[in-house]
Amino acid sequence: MSDTVYNYVPHHRTRARITGQAPGPVKVDDQRATGNVFARFNSWLGLKITLIVGTMVCGYVFAAIAIVSLPSAIKSHNLTIIVAWVSSNFLQLILLPIIIVGQNIQAAAADKRADATYKDADAVLHEAVQIQDHLLAQDKVLGALVTKLEAFAS
Repeated sequence: MSDTVYNYVPHHRTRARITGQAPGPVKVDDQRATGNVFARFNSWLGLKITLIVGTMVCGYVFAAIAIVSLPSAIKSHNLTIIVAWVSSNFLQLILLPIIIVGQNIQAAAADKRADATYKDADAVLHEAVQIQDHLLAQDKVLGALVTKLEAFAS
């Protein structure tokens, strides 16, 4: 009689994780362009501008710039100009860097969640491999017992 009843065949992703060939969790920075020179330059420049504009200091500077034109908008006594100032000068100019700051915080949190999930999945994988080893050891013991019982019964 065979020592095992079940032949464990690990999933290809499990095998890749165990051998260290599987990549780690995807991070926000991994999404940058890696293609041709033009794509890499655009990615680099866009990131640099985002890092500069996406600060609260830039938000404060934009607020100061917007406030400079407020007296002119009020003096015009024209509702259209005042609404245009609020929508284009104030809201768009100030909310842009603040939204980028919030997105950067959310991206960092997403990276931390991805890393924690990856570590949890890695731990579960290793526990499952240990369970398979335990079951294999039990199969051997049970196989030996069956062989002894068969010998005893005959």
